[in-house]
Order: sequence, then C-alpha cells, then structure tokens
Amino acid sequence: MMWVDDWTPRAACRDAQPDQLFVRGAEQNKAKQVCSGCAVRTECLAEALDNQIEWGVWGGMTERERRALLRRRPNASWRKVLEDARKGEGVRAL
Repeated sequence: MMWVDDWTPRAACRDAQPDQLFVRGAEQNKAKQVCSGCAVRTECLAEALDNQIEWGVWGGMTERERRALLRRRPNASWRKVLEDARKGEGVRAL
C-alpha cells in the first residue's frame, strides 16, 4: 500500500462534524470508531504526531495515546516510522 500525501479527501471523517472528533472521555471511543475502517488512518496519525497536534482523535488515537508515543520517540519522523511499519520494516519501532 502506498503512502497518500493528499489524504484528507479520502478520510472517513471528511464529512463528519468536527465536534465528533474533538471530544473528551468515553466519547473518544465513539470518535475512534470513525477511524477504524479509514483508508488513510496511518497518514492522519503521522500528521498529528509529526505536528504534535494536541487535541482530538487522529488516526484512531486519542490525545493521551499520542502523547505516550511522542514521549517514547520525541524526535522521530512519524511519517517514516509509520511508512516503515506499513511495509513491515520496523514494526518494533512503535
């Protein structure tokens, strides 16, 4: 599967209201469901991690989940990490 640079038009949430993805608590689990079958979930997650986006559900991960990844690899190029993981190279890097 190739990396999609212009991923937003293909996102499962493209027609969702922003309020559905920028929620707190248990509502985040509902927001994550929108991401579950998304074709560009990995690209979305890389965008959030590389730009240290603090709010909302991105790529199927909550703010807390993304912060945990950023603490583990603060200087990583998440696009590269996730591209390599997608190819099966460096799955352990996560």
